[in-house]
Amino acid sequence: MEAETKKALDAGINLPLMEEFYTIQGEGYYSGHAAYFIRLGGCDVGCHWCDVKESWNATLHPLTKVEDIIERASKIAKLAVITGGEPLMYNLDYLTAELKRKGMQTNIETSGAYELSGDFDWICLSPKKAKLPVQSVYDAANELKVIIYNKHDFIFAEEQAAKVNKNALLLLQTEWGKRTEMMPLIIEYVKQNPKWKISLQTHKFLDIP
Repeated sequence: MEAETKKALDAGINLPLMEEFYTIQGEGYYSGHAAYFIRLGGCDVGCHWCDVKESWNATLHPLTKVEDIIERASKIAKLAVITGGEPLMYNLDYLTAELKRKGMQTNIETSGAYELSGDFDWICLSPKKAKLPVQSVYDAANELKVIIYNKHDFIFAEEQAAKVNKNALLLLQTEWGKRTEMMPLIIEYVKQNPKWKISLQTHKFLDIP
């Protein structure tokens, strides 16, 4: 990578953009809200059930000027969701500062595997066993969203709930391919452990891109 290119990447002025789109947030606390998704390429967490594995290799996604992304987002949306991939692999200070300068709310969806950068109004922490969150993200998370793929994930969820700050919302969400098998278990678990709530991938039920 050329020195100037690396400098712009390190500063977060250019970022590897996989895709950007205006849609309805389907998951978590902000489910149902109109949002502009900014999906960055690059992830080394490697969940075997990931539904966007094409995001993992950052080199497949063009380095894009953040100012261009912000210009497009701010024309049509008030809420931006930064996701990936794993967006915290990058310096997000410039991106979030400029989004806020345009009057936009900034949300992030992250595994928490890297230290926080950027100024976020809402942090959705979705921890993964392969690479656990760092403490700063546990401390700052507004919601803890644990994906339930098998029965052991309920144990993992409780382990993560013990680490996150006391004000974080606690959400359980079935992995989409396991919803028929795991949803009845999640329902019963939440009934027995009402500190948890159920998060649904409503955009998939409604067939919203």
